[in-house]
Amino acid sequence: MNKKILIWSVTAALAGFLFGFDTVVISGAEKRLQLLWGSSDMFHGVVVIGMALWGTVIGAFFGGIPTNKLGRKNTLVWIGVLYTISAIGSALANDPITFAVFRFIGGLGVGASTIAAPAYISEIAPAKDRGKLVGLYQFNIVFGILVAFLSNYLLNNIGENAWRWMVGVEAIPAAIYTLFVLTVPKSPRWLLTKLRNAEAVNVLKIINPDQDPEKLMMEIKDEMENTVPNENIFLKKYRFPLTLAFLIAFFNQLSGINALLYYAPRILAEAGLEESSALLSSIGVGVTNLLFTLLGIYLIDRLGRKQLMYICSFGYIISLSLVSAAFFFGWEGSAMPIFLFMFIAAHAIGQGTVIWVFISEIFPNHLRGSGQSFGSSVHWILAAIVPSLVPVLFSTIGAGMVFLFFAIMMGFQLLFVIFMMPETKGVSLEELSKKLIK
Repeated sequence: MNKKILIWSVTAALAGFLFGFDTVVISGAEKRLQLLWGSSDMFHGVVVIGMALWGTVIGAFFGGIPTNKLGRKNTLVWIGVLYTISAIGSALANDPITFAVFRFIGGLGVGASTIAAPAYISEIAPAKDRGKLVGLYQFNIVFGILVAFLSNYLLNNIGENAWRWMVGVEAIPAAIYTLFVLTVPKSPRWLLTKLRNAEAVNVLKIINPDQDPEKLMMEIKDEMENTVPNENIFLKKYRFPLTLAFLIAFFNQLSGINALLYYAPRILAEAGLEESSALLSSIGVGVTNLLFTLLGIYLIDRLGRKQLMYICSFGYIISLSLVSAAFFFGWEGSAMPIFLFMFIAAHAIGQGTVIWVFISEIFPNHLRGSGQSFGSSVHWILAAIVPSLVPVLFSTIGAGMVFLFFAIMMGFQLLFVIFMMPETKGVSLEELSKKLIK
């Protein structure tokens, strides 16, 4: 593999590290913030926790605009700035509204990163390595999640202001990432959509010095010539890729993954673990996520996207059913972390690894930013709704019913994989466009 492509891909994928860290760091602070500010379950879930998620929805919904207009690279730089501002502001907040506003700003960065980073990496990667390179984004997400869990555990007992350090420490990697991403080149496919051919040729020569850049440029231009000016992803001919993006994002969140990650210590405490044990078990969740994501990245260009989704669907159904049964039948203590680790493993090797790769592959070059934005918006709207409702649902219908619902939804995901999902491994982006556009 071209070392420069690997370095640029890793650099862009570091946006995923900040995504993972920012998403989960709140799990260590959320209970003490609720006590500190005396928030009701509804206010705590919807405002203190939920505002970051709604920021992510806005970032995902509108992130395709700067990704297409300013370019993938420039959008990634601004994402780093948003993360830095959010971390510092959240740490200095003295009331729930101010805290929520700065968490909202971080959410904008999270949402936009799910568009710009996978799009950038997919456009510089050769087809044979595209799965594992775009998968680096997901690896960095789970690495960020693990570091956040570990950071929360280490900072938990440093005093009454421990929560400030938990959320504020993110400013350090955010600033470092912003500096690093300034060194990557612009996406050659994006440059060609802006008719900046000379710049695109220079990048293509670096990406694949053994291949004639003019040949790839002709393939890309051929795809562009078959498009209508100012068209959008909602035209009839793009209905199939649009449906695929919607369904994979829909099922990703209806597995309950974000509900678990946001409330891992609370869920484990509900199952009978003490606070310190719950925080420590949360680190186990992060380690399991990391290891099985690595396995998923190793397999995604070997077995393919669809095979990983088969494995994941069966793993979801089994593990979520066991988690639900544990709450119903009172299997407290050591069994619950094992069931949750099984669930995380199933997610990491399948949906976690596949979703951002798959969505970045199924739309044509000129609409990739818009397609990513659509898929990410569906993902994050549900990611905002589901975790926001968790405290209320746990206190009303109970955790057992919540996880049973997630298990049933994963049965429907299995049907989607069997009857609708195409395999995309090893196929060029331009060839995929021809196959999927009806």
